[in-house]
Amino acid sequence: MGVVSYEFEVTSPIAPARLFKAFVLEAAKVWPTAAPHAVKSVELEGDASPGSIVKITFVEGLPYQYMKHQIGGHDENNFSYSYSMIEGGPLGDKLEKISYENQFVAAADGGSICKSSIKYYTIGDYVITEDEIKTLIKGSEVVYKAIEAYLLANPDACN
Repeated sequence: MGVVSYEFEVTSPIAPARLFKAFVLEAAKVWPTAAPHAVKSVELEGDASPGSIVKITFVEGLPYQYMKHQIGGHDENNFSYSYSMIEGGPLGDKLEKISYENQFVAAADGGSICKSSIKYYTIGDYVITEDEIKTLIKGSEVVYKAIEAYLLANPDACN
């Protein structure tokens, strides 16, 4: 098993508090509403404390039926959260899990910068390439941008 780390940033015109609320605190409501072309449902298995499971079910026709995230924790004061993808999605027989640490920080223009640190835990001798990582990130950005567009179109959401 190997571990490959990757860091990236995404900017947004949305303030950190609203993004944090949409991605973490109100995900079960916001994700299917904002990205109905991708997300069918978001279900919490547990009480949202570290170790609880979040199951994201995708609409038919996408490459993956679902994925499960295990909550690592979240900090509402610093707009940060962590989780690990432990089942479904792109894991297959090549990845044991993918761990994420994300933080929304204020940008000078009033928007946000989402800083992400991702660790890919590979199985056996498999080596994940930077192109594969970028493809996985691009897929998740579809939902990210849909949520961002939803928040822009609905200024009272997630306040």
